[in-house]
Amino acid sequence: MGEIVAQRLADARKSSKGEILELPTDPELRSQCIRLGLSVGERFCCVERLPGGTVVAQAHRQEIAIGRGLADEISVLFD
Repeated sequence: MGEIVAQRLADARKSSKGEILELPTDPELRSQCIRLGLSVGERFCCVERLPGGTVVAQAHRQEIAIGRGLADEISVLFD
């Protein structure tokens, strides 16, 4: 079996898909993710990359714009 290599959501490219492995440990950032509807095990698709590093991800049939700082703190596994 291969080793699972986690990456950051900030590394997502347009049309990439994956699963959220880990949310930030900082309580404020973690609650921000939860308010956006992001949780561990959640599937997502990167819909767009905006200037400045913002990632627009689709999860739960809604699109969420996630700033570079927060996206850097979210561990994901790309398909």
